[in-house]
Amino acid sequence: MDTGASSRNESNTKTGAQRLAAALARHGVTEIFGQSIPSKLFLAGPDYGIRQIGYRTENAGAAMADAYARVSGRVSVVAAQNGPAATLLVAGLGEALTASTPMVAIVQDVARSNTDRNAFQELDHLELFKGVSKWVRRVNQAERIDDYVDMAFTAAASGRGGPAVLLVPVDVLDDELPGPARARQADLGTYPLDRSVADPDRVSEAVDLLAGAQRPLIIAGGGVHGSKACDALAELQALGFPVATTAMGKGAVDEQHPLSVGVVGYFMGKRGRTAPLRSLVTEADVILLIGNRTNQNGTDSWSLYPDNARYIHLDIDAQEVGRNYEALRLVGDARLTLQALNRGLAAADLSAREQAREQLETRIGEARAAWSSDLASLVDMEARPTRPERLMRDLDAVLTPETLVVADASYASIWVANFLTSRRAGSRFVTPRGLAGLGWGVPFALGAKAARPEAPVFCLTGDGGFAHVWAELETARRMGLPVTITVLNNQILGYQKHSEQVLHGDYTDVCEFTAVDHAAIARACGCEGIRVEDPADYRAALERGLASTAVTVIDVVTDERAYPPITSFKDSPNLDLPI
Repeated sequence: MDTGASSRNESNTKTGAQRLAAALARHGVTEIFGQSIPSKLFLAGPDYGIRQIGYRTENAGAAMADAYARVSGRVSVVAAQNGPAATLLVAGLGEALTASTPMVAIVQDVARSNTDRNAFQELDHLELFKGVSKWVRRVNQAERIDDYVDMAFTAAASGRGGPAVLLVPVDVLDDELPGPARARQADLGTYPLDRSVADPDRVSEAVDLLAGAQRPLIIAGGGVHGSKACDALAELQALGFPVATTAMGKGAVDEQHPLSVGVVGYFMGKRGRTAPLRSLVTEADVILLIGNRTNQNGTDSWSLYPDNARYIHLDIDAQEVGRNYEALRLVGDARLTLQALNRGLAAADLSAREQAREQLETRIGEARAAWSSDLASLVDMEARPTRPERLMRDLDAVLTPETLVVADASYASIWVANFLTSRRAGSRFVTPRGLAGLGWGVPFALGAKAARPEAPVFCLTGDGGFAHVWAELETARRMGLPVTITVLNNQILGYQKHSEQVLHGDYTDVCEFTAVDHAAIARACGCEGIRVEDPADYRAALERGLASTAVTVIDVVTDERAYPPITSFKDSPNLDLPI
């Protein structure tokens, strides 16, 4: 980034909008996800190297910004108008808050002289955003814009990442500034903004626990990606420690490594990739949790992790450490603290790990082979309508370590986490696992593509989730964001229908849809649309889409009876479906 140019721009700013654009540019912002408002900001942006990525709906825009931050490693920016537009940001900011994604939302507010007069679309935005952000403020003086922008970026990127909201009255953007801005150089747009290592005495305790363990296990969460700690985790794994991940942690290690367990949690049922290794978790005597919220899905409703194990919990957020499992507390940045752990373990007696390694690697290798064998015998890969497992097999065969894989919520996230393979430490599989809102897959893909335009981006979504965001196909085409989207078209809300059958023995009629040709919708938007009804045709369509410079939607007619290996579905007398 040319900080000199940013300083020159700041010194010449004359209006609040120009000052705001200059401040954002100083923090490395080159894209803002927004529609038309704040218009003054978007009109000023190009003079400061900022382009607008114009979404169709604010909820999709917030999701785009979320994925952009996760993939780029920089704080993202989304903007919206006051009133109903602002309210549509709430769900996306809620996902970012729970998923620890650093974002700044800039929301235009009514003019200061109109506050509390029932102005058009006036709303108490301070109260609106309190529950879905780390920080929310209103800047009422153009002279203070730099101060508030710096505070917003600091809040978003420090400690546990999350969204910060800056409210800007429309007349502040029009204000003429009395003189040049005070020159500032600080770039607060990367995260983690400040790194701190855990207490050295507790790191030493953790070294002793891990070195002395008979059956240690590491379970890495999304915090490993947020901290950019994958290389440090790989070094720890190389010392002989098996590593499992949560769904958000997927890609933190190379899943082809002989000590990689895979994703553990609530989809370790029949056909689950890690189902044969459940005992590796339940029998562990020391478990190191890294950037792991120990949430319901990741712990299989808190039934997976053993009661009698010793826990070490490493997290930047002190309130997460020991939340559900009493643990040795390692409060600090994952990368720095793992590096400290590695140094301690390198000097420790790891003979127990060396002696156990061959047997452990054999156990993991046999479990992988057993899963592949079971899958081949349990699932008809040539069945019509198509089984999602067949699509995942074909997709896994063509993915490269450079491919960014994005999934919608619900079944799509499970198909991706369970059936695809991370081929290097640091691979990105972006899934909405904070609030897990349906419809975020396609905008996640667009945000990921904006962050890494050179990388192929694949999105898996169901027809239920895709229907939330059909309009964003036009966004993708207009903004030059070519992504490949596969729609699992089973004409039902799969998770909802199947879970209702499990829980209630029946399902509500809104779980079923009428037939829709999503490929035709894509073509109507000027994108490539391919309809697949024979599973033998999918791989060629996939390769065509990944090689294309156009947005491609592959609409695959899939078996509505197919469901992922969710443990709560196992042996349900109410789910009278083939696996």
